[in-house]
Amino acid sequence: MATITLSNGTRFIADRGTSVLDAAIGHGIMLEHSCRTGRCGSCKAHVTQGSTATLRDPVALTAAEREQGWILTCADEATSDVHLDIEDLGALVGIGARVMPARIDQLELLAPDVLRVGLRLPPKSPFRFLAGQYLDVTSPGGTKRSYSIASAASNAEKVELQIRRVEGGQLSAYWFDQARPNDLLRFNGPRGTFFLRPVAGLDLIFLATGTGIAPIRSMLMQLAGVVPEERPRSVTLYWGGRHREDLYLDPSEALSGMRYVPVLSRGDVAWAGAHGHVQDALVHDVAHGQAPALSGAAVYACGSEAMIRGARRLLADNGLRARHFYFDAFVSSN
Repeated sequence: MATITLSNGTRFIADRGTSVLDAAIGHGIMLEHSCRTGRCGSCKAHVTQGSTATLRDPVALTAAEREQGWILTCADEATSDVHLDIEDLGALVGIGARVMPARIDQLELLAPDVLRVGLRLPPKSPFRFLAGQYLDVTSPGGTKRSYSIASAASNAEKVELQIRRVEGGQLSAYWFDQARPNDLLRFNGPRGTFFLRPVAGLDLIFLATGTGIAPIRSMLMQLAGVVPEERPRSVTLYWGGRHREDLYLDPSEALSGMRYVPVLSRGDVAWAGAHGHVQDALVHDVAHGQAPALSGAAVYACGSEAMIRGARRLLADNGLRARHFYFDAFVSSN
């Protein structure tokens, strides 16, 4: 048994064989996390005192980071009293995951390989979530997958998901070929710690690839209702895909006054917008005075693991403070 102390003074007890993250959650303390499998890197923390040991492969850490004292709280146990240079997430107090039934209310193709799914929740059964969180949805056949919530957190009676077809995916066949309105599903949620922190006075920048736009859209709708004194100085969104059809909606409808930059990695010769990767487009715009300096910015990124890794490194090299990079990496599954 060990005592874990966070940088803001929060303490909790962790048993051997239990990850630091699971121990915290068991005490009602929420730490940054997402996949809980050691792959996304959301729960990365620096050990300033004490020792830990791995319970599972910390895929998202390099050998050099391990040597420098970094751990993944989902993958490590405490082998002595430990001090970590992270804080708990007070905004999640009272918002706990639970299993709930839901019926399909809407099915709409947004693109040939992207489906909008509206879920209707039970009446008089309060459901609270923060914009940016996700659900673990279980199909009628028992297959479970994670999907970010794309709708506003203010509407607790329905939630919207945006689901991309995965070739050979176990659940894709259900969503795209078998699902019908009124089908009964179950979900466990809300989950994850990807949500908006205080942004007043900051230049707020969103990076999204593919269906990573879903939680960003929910955040944009939240910002639309923020009182003036809590608003960011500016809001910019870079949304990337391979081809034009990958940018299947107009995200600017969620928030007026936002600068929206669509980016294609395989745009044709007629494409007049930005080319390449979203993080490269952002750095290009910063260098040419078309985007705010990263030193005064907060970046929220959602999409593939490759994009998250690349953006994290590149933006840090260009002045973004590590504590102002928030992300949700989509971990692939079949």
